[in-house]
Amino acid sequence: MHYAEEIGILGAGAWGTALARHFSLKYGKARIWAFEKEVADAIQTRHVNPLYLPEIMLPEGLVATNDLQAFADGLTLLVVVVPSHVLRTVVSQLSVWLKKDIPIICATKGIENETWMTMDEVLTSVLGPDTPNRLAILSGPSFAFDVARGKATAVSLASCNDALCAVLQRCVSNEAFRAYTTPDVIGVELGGALKNVIAIAAGAASGLELGNNAVAALVTRGLAEMTRLCVKRGGEALTLSGLSGLGDLALTCYGTLSRNRELGFKLGRGVSFDEIQRSRITVAEGVRTAAGAYALAKQCGVDMPITQRVYEGLYEGKPPATVLSELMGRDLKRELEFSCRT
Repeated sequence: MHYAEEIGILGAGAWGTALARHFSLKYGKARIWAFEKEVADAIQTRHVNPLYLPEIMLPEGLVATNDLQAFADGLTLLVVVVPSHVLRTVVSQLSVWLKKDIPIICATKGIENETWMTMDEVLTSVLGPDTPNRLAILSGPSFAFDVARGKATAVSLASCNDALCAVLQRCVSNEAFRAYTTPDVIGVELGGALKNVIAIAAGAASGLELGNNAVAALVTRGLAEMTRLCVKRGGEALTLSGLSGLGDLALTCYGTLSRNRELGFKLGRGVSFDEIQRSRITVAEGVRTAAGAYALAKQCGVDMPITQRVYEGLYEGKPPATVLSELMGRDLKRELEFSCRT
């Protein structure tokens, strides 16, 4: 089967819209499902997403709908890009019309708070035990705005099915968008989710004007705790040195387009969390992931001090200055253990 015959992107946020534009330009057509009817109508009639990516004109070959049944009809490849907290609900609704053997690329990043599952685990719980064999996880340093403008981007594509992953690698890649394959699904999943939490801390350090040294330290120690959890969950430490780990972490912690960094920066400047949330259409993914990651770390017995302090800042009201002071005041210890387990 030629998977690119009918590609459907589930989710019309900025990232979903950017991927839909990418596939539509490469293959001449694609379809996208939007939760908001006004977004679907605007993409269909005016070729623009006015809520999430208003600066970008979209190809006429991109068809938009608000109807899940119409979206699923004849689909040959599903690309999932809905926010992590609604992934279970939306895919459950879609599954009624979805072909049972359809290959899936999941580009959603996060941890489900209620279950502490990664996105591949959520999809498997919804779609059945055969799902991992037809699923690939796409993650890496990829701001939606840059992808939508055709700027050079490289990502990781992870699957337990090597043959499928190789086919999907060719399916998604072109001269401006390059995918590298890996079998380490859990490493790619956790790298993409956890970096958003570290970016909030890095943004707060910048907002507090603690200097470049402090931000670099947070990024580096953040990578260390991300790696500890990855290895504990059965992933490979090396994966966290790749695009879906260090690459995505660096982009999100330093890039000016990062919503998670921006949230942290405003917190560091003294803006209240409630005020920040009221000013945004969408919630920065790291806010929800912080809760799931903190719970998962406790369940696994993994020390994640930055993640813990971000959680305490967001959900317990601890001031950013106190959070960062506590990190600096922790007991002294070795920097690295070669097992990456401590």
